[in-house]
Amino acid sequence: MKIKRKIKTYNLNFGPQHPSAHGVLRLVLELNGEVIKNLEPHIGLLHRGTEKLIEYKNFLQALPYFDRLDYVSMLNQEHAFVLAGEKHIGCNVPYRAQFIRVLFSELTRILNHLMAITTHALDVGALTPFLWAFEEREKIMEFYERISGARMHAAYFRLGGVQSDIPFGLLKDIYEFIKKFVYRLDEIEELLTNNKIWKSRLINVGVVSQETALNSGFSGVLLRATGLNWDIRKNFPYEIYEDLNFLIPVSYIGDSYSRYILRMEEMRQSISIILQCLNLIPDGEIKINDFSISPVTKFNMIESMELTISRFKYYSENVYFPKEQSYTSVESPKGEFGVFFVTDGFKLYRCAIRSPGYFHLQGLGLYVKNNLLADLVTVIGSQDIVFGEIDR
Repeated sequence: MKIKRKIKTYNLNFGPQHPSAHGVLRLVLELNGEVIKNLEPHIGLLHRGTEKLIEYKNFLQALPYFDRLDYVSMLNQEHAFVLAGEKHIGCNVPYRAQFIRVLFSELTRILNHLMAITTHALDVGALTPFLWAFEEREKIMEFYERISGARMHAAYFRLGGVQSDIPFGLLKDIYEFIKKFVYRLDEIEELLTNNKIWKSRLINVGVVSQETALNSGFSGVLLRATGLNWDIRKNFPYEIYEDLNFLIPVSYIGDSYSRYILRMEEMRQSISIILQCLNLIPDGEIKINDFSISPVTKFNMIESMELTISRFKYYSENVYFPKEQSYTSVESPKGEFGVFFVTDGFKLYRCAIRSPGYFHLQGLGLYVKNNLLADLVTVIGSQDIVFGEIDR
C-alpha cells in the first residue's frame, strides 16, 4: 500500500527586528522545510516623508536631508542634490571645488564599502574584519569633521562649490591614511577572499542574471556583477571624472561572492582616484563668485551693503529657481542615486528621489527562490541596503 505524502509549505516572518535585516525590514517567507519558495518584502516601517518635507524647504534647508537618507554615503547624495540644483540655474563650479567634491565622494565610497563588506562578514560569522574596518572608518569620519565640524552629516557641498576650503594639513593627512589603508585592505582580503567558510557561504548564492538586473532597475555593484559595464562616472561623466584614470570592475557570475570581490576592487580604484586628486588639485576659488547663488566669504573683503544683503537673502530665501523640471544622478556606492526636481521659485515644488536600494530590495524575491533560509541572510548582506534611503 502506497502512502500519499503531501508537501505543505508554511509562512515565516523575517524581521522587522532581525539584526541581519540591515534595517527595519520585514520579509514574509513561504518555506518548504528550510528552502525558500516565495518571498514578499514589506517596507515602510521607517517612513519619514523626506520628499514631502523637502518640498516645504528652500535648497539650503533641504540639503541636510540627503545626509540622512543612506547614512553611510552622505556626501555622494549631497553631490547628486547640488548637481541637480546647478543644472537648473546653469552655474559653473570652480575647478578646485570639483576636485574637493570628487575627493570626498571617493572617501565616502570607501566609507560605505567598509561598512557593507564587514557587516556582511559579521552576518556570516566573521567578527575580526568588522573591528579592523571600523577603525579605518573612524579616520575618514575625522576628515569629515575637519571640513565641516560633523563626523557624519557634513552638509558640506553647496550650490556652486563647497562650504569652505580644505583646512591646512588635511591633504597630507589623507595621503598618509591612503598609503596605510592599502595594507589594511590586504589584511581583510587575506582573511576573507580565500577563506573556505566565506566562499562556501557566498559562491553561487543569490545569483542574479543580467536580464533580471536590467528588468528590475538594478544598478551599481549588483548590476556590474552580472557582466554589464555600467558606471555613471564613465558613461555620463560629471565633475572631473572624465579627466581621471580609473577602471570599473566587472564580474560575469552575479553571485554574492562576486559582489564582495567587486566592492573590494572598487575601494582600490577609489584609492587611485584619491591619489590623482591629491596630486592634481589646483589652487583657486572653492565656490562660485556670484552674490545671487553664494555669499562671498573672503576674510579680507571689505563689508559692503551688497554683501550684507546677499548673505541675508542666502540664509533666508536662498536661491531662486526658474520653473522647470529635470533628473540628475550620480554613481553612489550602492548604485544610481538620482534626484528629480520640479522647481518654481525659492522652494522645491516637487522632489522625488531615486534610491538604488529600493530597487535591489524590491527584486530580492526573484533571486533567492530555492535558496536556503540561512542563505537569505547572506544575500541581504551582499545587497548592501540601508533603510534610510529605501523608506525615505
